[in-house]
Amino acid sequence: GLSKSTLGAISGAMLWCYAVGQIVNGNLADKFGGRRVMALGAVLSTLFNWFTSFSVGPRSLGALWGANGFVQAMGFPSGGKVISGWWSTHERGKSFGFYNFAAGLASVLAFVTSTLVVEVFDLDWRWIFRIPVLLMLVGGVVFFIIARDNPRQAKIKPPPSWEADQDQPSQHLDSAGQTRGVKSVDRYKLMLRNPKVWVTGSALGFNNAARYGLLIWVPVYLLGSDWKSDGSKISPLWVSVALPVGMALGALVNGQLSDRIFKSRRDYPIALFMGLGAVTAVAMYLLALPILPEMGLMFLLGFFVYGPHSTFWALSTDIAGKAMAGTAIGVVNFFGYIFAGVAEPLIGHMMDITGNTALIFPVVAGVCTCSCLLALTVRR
Repeated sequence: GLSKSTLGAISGAMLWCYAVGQIVNGNLADKFGGRRVMALGAVLSTLFNWFTSFSVGPRSLGALWGANGFVQAMGFPSGGKVISGWWSTHERGKSFGFYNFAAGLASVLAFVTSTLVVEVFDLDWRWIFRIPVLLMLVGGVVFFIIARDNPRQAKIKPPPSWEADQDQPSQHLDSAGQTRGVKSVDRYKLMLRNPKVWVTGSALGFNNAARYGLLIWVPVYLLGSDWKSDGSKISPLWVSVALPVGMALGALVNGQLSDRIFKSRRDYPIALFMGLGAVTAVAMYLLALPILPEMGLMFLLGFFVYGPHSTFWALSTDIAGKAMAGTAIGVVNFFGYIFAGVAEPLIGHMMDITGNTALIFPVVAGVCTCSCLLALTVRR
């Protein structure tokens, strides 16, 4: 019963809180260790999802969903901190590719389990916030038990390539290349005084506007009158699952391209996928296709739009160094979610005014183009 403007505002509130959480929790990961912060975030996010399920109106829904966004932001920069602690510069594209592949699979699980809750188990929307998140709780506990922040913490002798990986910003820290004893404000100053961080964050911001535009508004489009069925018995909700599947595989491929084809150069694979994402979004808007080809196009759209995320995080860590990877990822992701948080309410407002949910595709094409052009200006 919510208008698209209200739905966009609630989604925007979560994204803004997630943005603030990124910039705060990335620093905490550098200070206390990614393993601890990530596991704590999984537990807290599970609790806030359950709290959200008891919302009684748009205000309580927005407030609790926003709080969930903040604690959920304890996950990504903390995981990035752990990844950076284990893999050296020329392996970051591949390692972050697998990391974002896993994140993409989580979106697939969220889409599938939510669809099962509504379509198969015939439960109301509140159970979407209760059942799927139990997987996150289990994952957080297992991660805390098994994972370690770096090879030394796991009592494993690191390879020579890891020992030789001396990142430039680490020279501003202590002799061990660690941030223990370094003030949080100094980490923020180092990041925010670097123009590359601002440009990378802006490129990611346009990318995130496209990504969340698709995740939030494609299901609305598929369930609305603007989507034309070809008479197939396939539910439009299942068509939407092609989007996160493409996202997961795109992240895996883009990270591999970054290290294997482009020799750890990050700007080319980002710009390539963003350009192709813009073309695919235009095709989605202009072409009237049967349901199976449209699923294929939806897969490609997710593939190209989310794919560069793995390379964005490798680039962020390249710029900052492994000792401040958590802060760098958090600051860059802050930009990303501020952009997305501004875009989603505007998209919802446009849809309310025009009544056309298919407008999401030209919007995605436009922001993908902006991300492509900005990415070409960034060098490691």
